[in-house]
Amino acid sequence: MLLAAATSCRQAKYSTENGDALAAHIDSTTNPANDFFQFANGLWFKQHPIPASEQSNGIFQLIQDTINAQVHKICESSAAMQQVEKGSNKQKIGDFYFSGMDSTRLNKQGISGLKNDFATIDKIKDLNGIVKEASYIHIVSSSPLFDMHIAQDDKNSGKYQVYICQGGLSLPDRTYYFDTDNKSDIIRHKFVVHAANLFKIMGYEDSKAKLASVKLMEMETNLAKTSRKREDTRDPLTNYHKMGVESLAKLAPNLDWKAFMNTCGLTKVDSVVVGQPEFLTALNGYLKKYTIDDWKNYLKFQLLDGLAEYMDDKTYQEDFNFNTLTLRGVKEPKPRWKRVVEQTDGSLGELIGQVYVKEYLPKGTKEKLVEIGNAIKAVFAERIKTLDWMSATTKEKALTKLHAVIMKVGYPDKWKDLSAMQIDRTSYVKNVMNANKWEFNYMVNKLGKPVDRTEWDMQPQTYNAYYNPSNNEIVIPGCNIIVPGYEGKMADDALLYSIIGATFGHEITHGFDDQGCKYNELGNLSNWWTNEDSKKFNQKTKMIVKQFNSYVAVDNLHINGELTQGENIADLGGVIMGFEAFKKTKQYKNNELIAGLNPSQRYFLGYALAWMLNMRPEAMANQIKSNEHAPAKWRVLGPLSNMPEFYSTFGIKQGDKMWRPDSLRVRIW
Repeated sequence: MLLAAATSCRQAKYSTENGDALAAHIDSTTNPANDFFQFANGLWFKQHPIPASEQSNGIFQLIQDTINAQVHKICESSAAMQQVEKGSNKQKIGDFYFSGMDSTRLNKQGISGLKNDFATIDKIKDLNGIVKEASYIHIVSSSPLFDMHIAQDDKNSGKYQVYICQGGLSLPDRTYYFDTDNKSDIIRHKFVVHAANLFKIMGYEDSKAKLASVKLMEMETNLAKTSRKREDTRDPLTNYHKMGVESLAKLAPNLDWKAFMNTCGLTKVDSVVVGQPEFLTALNGYLKKYTIDDWKNYLKFQLLDGLAEYMDDKTYQEDFNFNTLTLRGVKEPKPRWKRVVEQTDGSLGELIGQVYVKEYLPKGTKEKLVEIGNAIKAVFAERIKTLDWMSATTKEKALTKLHAVIMKVGYPDKWKDLSAMQIDRTSYVKNVMNANKWEFNYMVNKLGKPVDRTEWDMQPQTYNAYYNPSNNEIVIPGCNIIVPGYEGKMADDALLYSIIGATFGHEITHGFDDQGCKYNELGNLSNWWTNEDSKKFNQKTKMIVKQFNSYVAVDNLHINGELTQGENIADLGGVIMGFEAFKKTKQYKNNELIAGLNPSQRYFLGYALAWMLNMRPEAMANQIKSNEHAPAKWRVLGPLSNMPEFYSTFGIKQGDKMWRPDSLRVRIW
């Protein structure tokens, strides 16, 4: 079979003239049995090096570039309108974009847009003032001290609940404060320099800026020391501690919770869910340990660091040098238009989305997504019924949950009302702050109201997807229909099922991964498993943790199998469900050859295309330390090395790097 695959690649070499982008990516100098990711995508990587302004290059950039170009047209046309109704979608889009593109005004303004905020911080006399200002910064910029958000109650999905969790750090993860390797030492040193430079931009003299930055690092290191490891925050049960506001006050009496809540607009809070009580206890002590001036410097840094990229060129460059160059290895900034387009889309995505759906989303998108989604659900049901490790009792409940899964695809049926958001052309940073404020207030205003289960948390032009356990729903935005290289035509089913089908399978599997399995069909934390089934499931998840722990991604840095297990379980489920559904299509049954590739070859190559991403080493290290997703390469190699269908398709045999003994192959769903 290995020879057959290689022959197909030689045939595909000539068939690319007919426009088959999938075959055109193959690197036939690589043995697919040793590194299928490189085999499937290597030629594209060789022909498309990572641009200096990006942390990676691949399918996500290709699709994002397509979306950016479309959103750019929307922004440009809106900004160019001579007569536009104030408060309309076009006015807000146009003015937001214009304010970000007006570099002359931005450089003239500097950081003056935060002048009044800095003055307010300077006037603080006590901890009460610190807490109030921290609350304000939560609204407009970043999340100092801790994280606070409103979400559905994990144990009562029909009710919104206040959540308070560990946070307050500037570096991507607690590990950055403690890792002892040379690169981590360099990052910590550069962070202190970065903080000092921001203090200087605020007007601090050199010696004061240096002292403030060293103290800031000490404070954040202490916050990190009492933060749980990221993998330890994944269990919804051990990170759920519901308590009344009186108990919260006793947990951290030095923090004026009433002042914080009132400033946020939360005036009728009766209970909260605390994620990590020990963090708040430690924070309570730090509030007294450090001086009011120390906390004022901390708040100033949090405010400016969260908004620096929307300021003048000097402040932007300082932010870029640390947060993008140092942490992710990107060599130069993106062009201004691209940065502003992406931010306009990020802040006004609901408005952009309405135009995008009308002008750019292909007709029939919803219908095709529903077709694929239903096919994946049907396959998942079949596989649950035939599982050899799950009891009949648990199977019945699993099927009940599966049938209850809500599929939201394409775009929402109703849009959010952004009429209260104030946008004009005078200040880019103020527009961003106003958008942040609207988003925060929208979240806060949910408390005490019925849960809106029709709401979307992504835009139709966002190339991503998610599963929400509290709603037992999957959401697949419309732009997921895009397949690079197949513009203007529908890709064949092998590609659609390997990319979109695997996405549906991935998100549905999240409902049954190590976290999702703890929620019932109504979205409430509930143990619906028998004890024996739970033990068998946990044994299987331990196998996938061990598998990914063994992968060395960059330098000597291993993937964190515990942190990434939920996504790895979902990837495995996704590619299996996608293939099983694809086997029912006409293309597979007729064994149709396209560009010299049979249906199974095209499916697995398509799955590799879905993760065609070449990353800078710094960006990959950042992801491994701070993200629950494994790097793209291992999202291909890991799941496929557990699939016998992949072995037979590409002739994987003992001794090949992709081969795993049968006893170690992970089989869950």
